[in-house]
Amino acid sequence: MNTPRRGSVRAALLTAVTATALILTACSSTGASDDTGSDAKASSGAWSYEDATGTTVTVDHRPERVVVLNDIAISFIEYGLRPVGTFGQLPMTKDARFDDLDQDGITQLGTAYGDIDLEQLAALKPDLVVTSVYPTDAKGTLDASQPAYGFKDKEQQEQVEAIAPVATVKWGGKGLDVIEHIADLAEDLGAEESAVDSAEKEFDTAKETLRTASEESGVSVVSMYADGDGAYVTRPSDEPTLQMWSDFGVDLVTPKPEGFYWGIYSWENAGQISADVILLSQQGYQVSDLEKQPTFADNPALEAGQVHSFTFPALDYASQADYMTKLAGWLDDSKPVA
Repeated sequence: MNTPRRGSVRAALLTAVTATALILTACSSTGASDDTGSDAKASSGAWSYEDATGTTVTVDHRPERVVVLNDIAISFIEYGLRPVGTFGQLPMTKDARFDDLDQDGITQLGTAYGDIDLEQLAALKPDLVVTSVYPTDAKGTLDASQPAYGFKDKEQQEQVEAIAPVATVKWGGKGLDVIEHIADLAEDLGAEESAVDSAEKEFDTAKETLRTASEESGVSVVSMYADGDGAYVTRPSDEPTLQMWSDFGVDLVTPKPEGFYWGIYSWENAGQISADVILLSQQGYQVSDLEKQPTFADNPALEAGQVHSFTFPALDYASQADYMTKLAGWLDDSKPVA
């Protein structure tokens, strides 16, 4: 069954915006009001947006030059938009999610988390900066005292805000809600509705493919990041993508250690991690590193070669459809080993 995408004010906005083939350099407004806590309105060419923190961001014209956090930039590009700059944990050249995307004309403003070249940013003359905020607990609480995602501290965020207003999107809760909100935001910024609808159809197909693969394979899956300090298992209920996949029938392992988002295992206890398939973060330790850990080298999924890169696919229909199709194939090719 296909899940209808919400967009209660999208139709009204589309009638208010001329049906020109807009791209991100001729943005309109953001409109869906949902549990991500965001709302936007456009009137007479002006643009205002109540972001995830409850702050109303205003621009006296439709934003024409937008700088975007890489997670959201990927979604915008997938929907046919063109940000002028991006920033985040990884540069585009090292982020596998950008491999098949056209990066031409997009300025990379830094090479690591919190690394934003303010001079480069100012030179881009952005009208708007879009990033995300993460909840601090399972209830979805946002901590206004902390910087938005991608900024190393509040001081840096204020320096960015002195160049262009910053709008935030809540990156938590149900995965489908975030996807729907990003889709509505993209359309309000000029993405063609037909492009979003086409991606949504691919998503619906991939969803059913993943559901079938999960049911028929009967294998369990764990998402993890690892480094010298230990292994961090993602709590499915706290990660929007994994929460959504759980709804689609994927048997995702919940970590035993308590804590929001991560269940943290020291390497002494990493042998407790058990699943048939491992989705390993593209950052941190990779397979060759895991094989060197005495307490993890004999992990059944690792020994069976059932480890795949987890890129944390962007929360848009196209990115999710692509990764879910790959995941379904991996599940089909896997066997229970845990």
